[in-house]
Amino acid sequence: MTGRNGQVGSELQSKCGKCGMAWHVVIALAGGNIAQVQCGECGARHRYRPAGGAAAGSARQPSSIARKSPARSRKSDAKPVVSADTSRPRRDFRPNDTYEVGDRMVHPNFGEGVVQATRGARKVEVLFEAGTKLLVQGHGEG
Repeated sequence: MTGRNGQVGSELQSKCGKCGMAWHVVIALAGGNIAQVQCGECGARHRYRPAGGAAAGSARQPSSIARKSPARSRKSDAKPVVSADTSRPRRDFRPNDTYEVGDRMVHPNFGEGVVQATRGARKVEVLFEAGTKLLVQGHGEG
């Protein structure tokens, strides 16, 4: 897959700035587009960068414009469906881990969140301050 649209958990080619490898896994979507990937070689998480430059037919916005996007600067009015289970510790988000409804997590880009629902065995819906995000889980499990 070379486009900007994908599914959480799908594999694609994306240039890793840390190790230079190209094999990655989609770990977050925003507005139907790939928002974050994880390198299959070194495990680094970063924004999606097509392996051979911009995908054919797509024009990339300058980063100054992308940062001013209203979706990123506005807080969500979304209310939690499920409250955080404070009996369990807050965990750093890792695509290889699995989560249950009510788990608290800290994501490197989205901050603190609470798992609201699971979407199959490999996806989890998390409510962050910026809104609800669909993330991959249990990626390393067979």
